[in-house]
Formats: sequence, C-alpha cells, structure tokens
Amino acid sequence: MSENHTAAPPASAQAAVLQKSQPLPEDAQKVNGPNFDEVDPNDLSAILKSMGSIGFQGTSVSEAVRIIEQMRTWRLSEDPSYVAADDENASLPLDDEEHPSNKKCTIFLGYTSNLISSGLREVIHFLVKHKYVSAIVTTAGGVEEDFIKCLGSTYLGAFHLDGATLRKQGLNRIGNLLVPNDNYCKFEDWVMPILDSMREEQATAPAEENGEAFAWTPSRIIARLGQEINDERSVYYWAAKNNIPVFCPALTDGSLGDMIYFHSYKNPGLTIDLVRDIRRLNDMSVKAKKAGIIILGGGVCKHQIANAMLFRNGADYAVYINTGQEFDGSDSGARPDEAVSWGKIKSHANGGQTVKVYCDATIIFPLIVAATFAKAHR
Repeated sequence: MSENHTAAPPASAQAAVLQKSQPLPEDAQKVNGPNFDEVDPNDLSAILKSMGSIGFQGTSVSEAVRIIEQMRTWRLSEDPSYVAADDENASLPLDDEEHPSNKKCTIFLGYTSNLISSGLREVIHFLVKHKYVSAIVTTAGGVEEDFIKCLGSTYLGAFHLDGATLRKQGLNRIGNLLVPNDNYCKFEDWVMPILDSMREEQATAPAEENGEAFAWTPSRIIARLGQEINDERSVYYWAAKNNIPVFCPALTDGSLGDMIYFHSYKNPGLTIDLVRDIRRLNDMSVKAKKAGIIILGGGVCKHQIANAMLFRNGADYAVYINTGQEFDGSDSGARPDEAVSWGKIKSHANGGQTVKVYCDATIIFPLIVAATFAKAHR
C-alpha cells in the first residue's frame, strides 16, 4: 500500500499546538535587552535601565534601581498628598531642616555580617559616610568585623580550602575569605578596656533626660565603639559621627559576645538593655514621613526592620537582595508580598513599591549604588 502524503494531521493535535492567543493589553511591555548599537557601554545607568525589559532577574535589578532612586529623591513638599496649609513648618526658611522640602524618606539599611567581611563594606561605608541612610540593622559579625578590619586585614582565599588544615594554621574561613585568628586577639586587646570603662560609666552616669536610669543599649555600645576606633575606614566611625543609629538585636552572637562573656567574669555587672533599642527603632518607623527599606540578606536584620514597619502600617518602598528561596517558609527567603500580608510593607494598591532581586549582594549592590546614590554624589 502506498503512503498518503496529503493526509492532514489530527485536528486535536493541531488545535493543541496552535491554540489561538488572547490579545495582550496595548501597553504590555515587549521583551528587549540592551542594544549596544544604541546604549553607551560606559553608561552604567543606561545599561541598568535598559535591563528593565530583559526579563528574569535583570528586570528585577532595573526595578530595584528605580525604587531606590525614588527613596533617594522623595521630599515631603513634592508628595501628592502634601498640603502646605496644614503644615506648620511650611513657613520656615527653605534652609531649615524641618522645612517640608528638606524632609526626606527615612531609609533603613539591613545587612548580614558576611557582607561587612567582604568588600561590600566599602560600599556600605560610602552610604554611611555621606548620610544616605537613616538607620542600620545588622548582626554581631556585621559590627565587629568592621572594627576587626581596622586592626588587621581580611584576605581572599578559596571556597574549597580544607577546614581542618586552616584550623591548624589559625585561619578562619568566611566563604572564600580568610581572617587570621590574630585579628580576633587584637580585637580582644582593643575592646576589653572599653568594656571596663563602660562598666564604670554604667555605675556612675547620671539619669537620662526622661528620668530613666542610664543604660547601655546595643546601638549606644556600637556608637561608643565607633567613637573609640577613631578610624575613618570604619563604617561605624561614620555612623557615630553622623548620628546614624546602628541596631543589633543579636549583639552577643559573635566575637563581641565572646568578649562580653569573658568580661562578665573579669569585671561582672555590665548590662545591655534591648527594650530601649526596640523602642528607638520602632519610634523611627512611626515618625517617618516616608519609609524605605533596603535589605541585603536575611535573618535577624531582615525581619527586625520589616517588623518595625508594622507600627506604621507598612514600608512605602522595599528592596530585598538575597539568594533565599521561599519554599521552606523561612522569612529570609520570603518575597515582599509575604510581608504585605503582615502589614509590614504597603501593598501596591496603597502606594507600596517593592521588588526582590535573587542575587548575591556582592555582585549587584555595588552596581545599584553606583547608578543611584553614587551617581548623584559625583
């Protein structure tokens, strides 16, 4: 029997493969990447902007730049909801910090300790030195590693280096970074006398202006250490100098906690009040005219900032940068929309603007800062 080459494919197969499309909205964004015949390869901002239609995480990066730029440039006087007639500060001189044209978005920056161990420290240093953020939340390592770098260097190593061998060599590995154990010995020699002074001041300091007894808090301790280091390479030197509070609810979870532990035997009695810091952080959130959050990584620093936003019914802007996944229900991996359900970030319907970039922060955050704060600074 000869084959019938004119037979049509089964109608069901044709219908399945060639199902008719529903029309997309006229304003639907078409997928396009950077066209280097038109985009200047030396213009980082133009490249990142053109990535807005590239898809996948490239689009998220472009969105992060857009949202952070809105955080950076927002002023109360230009907000559509602002009514000058209702603002008693509207009549102040234009150069007065309380004038509505000078009221900026309160930007809360959170990051994990490994980012201070890395060279991202210098990017964070730039933001703090030039007062581009209003408050910081980090972990114990995110505090102590900054001071330790002022006392001794951190070096590039490799991820595959054998842990047992490094232990014998007195080298501590953070990913592909190496920190000599001597650095922590130097940190102990530096910080112990400061803890002694703090213990003495705790016993003799006058009461606070509100009548409460003097108490050390994590943010007050970090400010004190920032003053004591007296080194302009330090993030927390500039945080103390610029009155940018640094919150660390897990202050004892690191080498600094080890030092406090040893100190509790040598000179007992130093106490740290967490309550005053949570009040200070939450009050900053409540009083913010506009609140933006930039969070690098997850864990304590991510949730502490997001939870503070609950007291103002949500942050107005939120940019997450991390590699965490949400399938295990962890807060670290959760997308911004989960925080919307808790009232920690405002929904898009209420004016909230959010994005999560799935990326190692050491890759993308320098580029985002270059296209926003650093570009405006030059």
